[in-house]
Order: sequence, then C-alpha cells, then structure tokens
Amino acid sequence: MEEYVRAAIKKGLKKITFLEHMEIGIHYFERVWLEEEDFNRYFQEGSALQKKYSDQLTISLGVEVGYNPHYKKELKQSLANYQWDLIGLSYHFVHVPELTHHLNLVSRKKENVALFSKVGCKRLLDLYFSGLIEAVDFLEADFLCHLDAALRFQPDLTLSAENRQQINTLLTRLKANNMALEINTSGFCIRQEPFPNRTILAAAMEKGIPFVAGSDAHRPKDVGRHFDRLPGLLQDIRCTQQER
Repeated sequence: MEEYVRAAIKKGLKKITFLEHMEIGIHYFERVWLEEEDFNRYFQEGSALQKKYSDQLTISLGVEVGYNPHYKKELKQSLANYQWDLIGLSYHFVHVPELTHHLNLVSRKKENVALFSKVGCKRLLDLYFSGLIEAVDFLEADFLCHLDAALRFQPDLTLSAENRQQINTLLTRLKANNMALEINTSGFCIRQEPFPNRTILAAAMEKGIPFVAGSDAHRPKDVGRHFDRLPGLLQDIRCTQQER
C-alpha cells in the first residue's frame, strides 16, 4: 500500500482512496478479492500510512463491493463490520445456472471471454444491468464503479435498445439514491475512452449525477493515470450538449 501512497504523492495528488474488493458467495477458480483476515491487515496498514503521510496526502480506506443477488443480506452485514471512508459498488461475477462457477464479466482471460460469447452477450448484459439496478437500490454505496465495464473485452459488442433503457433506469436510480458515478480512466488504455463511455457520461451529466475519478490502479505506476484527460473530456461533453 505504501508504494501506492508514494506514487500518488509523486504525481501531485492531494488525496487517494484505496478500494479493495469484497465478494461474498462467489464460486470462481481463483480468489481476486479480500477476505476478513485480509481486511483486518488492510485497515492496520492503512491506518499506519494515514499517520505517517498525514502532512503530504489524505488517505481514505474504502471498499469496492461486488453485488451478488443470492447473498444480499450477507453483503450488507459484511459492509457493516467495518467503518469505510467510501463504498464503491460493482458487479463482476454473474451466476449462470449451466456453469459450475461464476462468470467474471470484466476478466481478460481467454476462458472468460470465450464463455461470454458461449452463454450469450445479450443474456449476460441483461443480467448485468438488471443486477446493477437492483444493487443500487439495495446497498448503500457512495458511487457506482465502471458502469459499462462488462463491455471491456468484447470489442464488437453493442448495446441493445433494452440495454440502453436499463442504463437510463440505472442512472435514474443513482440520482434518486444520491450516488455518484465513477469515471474509470483505465478505459483509455483499452478503448481510448473511460468506463463508462461519453454517451453514458453525457446522460449522467444531464441528470445532475456527480462524478468520481478512479484510475483502477492495480499497480502503483497506474495511480492517477489519465486524470489529466478528464477536464477536457467533460468540457467537450458540455459543449456538445449546449450545441444541441
């Protein structure tokens, strides 16, 4: 964690928020999230870093909770076990009855990308967006992470009219629940625009939904990546809206 803190200071950031992953009831061939003993160490190290770097950087300790519609009560209880500075909401793992394990929608691994197509893109996107709508109303979170990340490694995938309506409903529920929308800059490295794309960002802007910048840094060198591109992007979206 200290390497991330040093990277943030070097890049001139004034504040950094750690968002470690929490998942409950997920059956997958590898663990890519923290469990209870990990979170205990997370808070111990994070608290020490907050004191050590208090004069250089504000450090917040948050969580990115992955929604699981079959373990809703357990997720809410796990969130209540800690005092989070910020809670981000996501939905990575979808349960499909014919599979023996959950499907990771945001993985670049070949087996996951292949299953995405095998199960059916439309079916998975319907599950993904409907699940997010349910999650936003059930879990109290500060913001929604990488809204259209399920399209991350499916370059030829397009949203259906039903999906676009689901996204509109999702944004309406975000506004009603006073939740922000993350602009995840990792998208610039993958598709030359953030997650979510500028069309969704424009729709969120029209609804008055606030934004939170996230770099999805899985390596210290990625902390704050492409944040410098966000002011220009948002200004361009505003100008486009004003010209209509």
